[in-house]
Parts: sequence; C-alpha cells; structure tokens
Amino acid sequence: MTPTEPVTRRIPVRGLTLSVAEAGPEDGPLTVLLHGFPETWWSWRHQIGPLAAAGLRVVAPDQRGYGLSSRPEGIAAYHLDRLADDVIGLADALGRERFRLVGHDWGGLVAWWVAARHPDRLERLAILNAPHPDVFGAYARRHPSQMLRSVYVGLFQLPGLPEALLRAGDCAALRRALTNSSRPGAFSPHDLDLYAAAWRRPGAITAMLNWYRALRLPRTPAPGPIRPPVLVLWGERDTALERGLAAESLRLCAQGAVRYFPQATHWLQHEEPAAVGEALIGFLTAPAGAKA
Repeated sequence: MTPTEPVTRRIPVRGLTLSVAEAGPEDGPLTVLLHGFPETWWSWRHQIGPLAAAGLRVVAPDQRGYGLSSRPEGIAAYHLDRLADDVIGLADALGRERFRLVGHDWGGLVAWWVAARHPDRLERLAILNAPHPDVFGAYARRHPSQMLRSVYVGLFQLPGLPEALLRAGDCAALRRALTNSSRPGAFSPHDLDLYAAAWRRPGAITAMLNWYRALRLPRTPAPGPIRPPVLVLWGERDTALERGLAAESLRLCAQGAVRYFPQATHWLQHEEPAAVGEALIGFLTAPAGAKA
C-alpha cells in the first residue's frame, strides 16, 4: 500500500535548507505544493493524502523564511527570482527534471514566476487565489477597490512596527487575520497553535514580512505567456484579492481554465478540501497534452 501520510525531512537546496513534507510513491510524478503567508506546509494537510493516493509524489516545503527552513537575512534574499530559484533547486535536489506545481497565495505568485522563467521544467501549473505577478499592479491601479484591499502591504513596508504588532499577544493579530477572513471552522485551535509555534521562531516574522518588502525591488517582467497548462481555482469571497485578478491572469496563459468557488474565501483549500483535492487530482493526473 502506498503511504499517504506525510513524513518530514530537511533538504539542502542551493546553500539553504528547506524543510519538506513528503508523501506518495517515490517514482510518482513529482508534485510540489507551495504555501502562502502566513502558513507553512501544513496549509496542504487536506490535499497531501489524496494527491499521494492518486499516485503523485507530493512534496510540500516550508518556503524560505518559514517554519523549519532557512531564514536568510536581508530583503533582497526574498526577491521573487530567488523564491522561484528555490523551487527549481528543490526539484534538482530531488533529481527531477520535470514536475507539477501548485501554489496558494504567495506560493501562487512564486508558482506563476517559476512557470514564467522555467516553462520547460513544468508539466502543469495549478494556482489557488493568487494573481500573476505582472497583473496585480496594473489591475490595482484600474480598480481602487483592490487598492483598498491591499493597504496592509504598505503597512508591512515599515521597519520594525509590523513585527511588533504581529508578535504581540502570542501572535494574536496573525491568528485573527486567519480566522476573521475565513469561514468558521476553517482553522482549528490546533492549526493556529502550530502556526504560532512557527511564527515565534527567531527571525520568522521578519523573514515572512520580507517577502512583501521585496516587492519594491526591481524585477524584469515575464518573458512571454505562461506555456504549461494552467488551472486556476478561486474563492470568490476573498477579502484580499478580487475575482477579476483570476481572469486577468489567464490572459497571460497560452492555455488555461478557471473554476470559481462562490462560497469560499481566500483560504480555499481549507474550506473546500474535497472539491479542491478532486479538481487538483483531475488536472494533475491528466494525460500529457490534455488541456487545462
């Protein structure tokens, strides 16, 4: 019987160490799951088992700065190019030339960027509530309502103050951010305690915030359309990201499809675990050449 319960280990990746959770047959198609802010690999706890049972070799890392993975110092270490390089480096460390990639929130931005810069490495790309990095700025300028939703990104640029606010009261603000923006029950007390233990690690909150601070660093736009097949899954009740970002992102894809979840929020994989798992399995295990 194929093990579907994840096991964790630490893997050297291009001078860093990434902590990963793994499950599924070792010879199955490599499928990397990328979490977003402010989570860890635990964000995929509902999907890892079903994906592994479907024959995929699932690897869910704590991305740099998060959980048990390395936390390099300085804002430049969290440039989107470096974050995408981590994913390619992880696949290299696992001995895989081609792989499937899934990302949510910030993990989705990284996944888009991997597909843009390394299209020949990806077989399929699935995105949950995350816009293509080249879409967001122009969309927000055209839609003031999206600009208002993103005010917190400006707050995160300040030195020191955001760290103090997010650490206070055993990370009470981060706990509230998850529970207030999700459906009731999406995050259990156990989930929040696991995340808080990760947030309390030395330097963790600064590293997490540096992902946002690195947004102001110069970045070359994507060289062209996203070539691998793309599936976008989008919770329409997202309080941070508007629905229109999904359609705008698909305009930059050679072939892609979107599925909306009208009752789900930003935390789609927590709130609709079975439906998300089913959609991902159908897409990620489709025959080569099949459309999104």
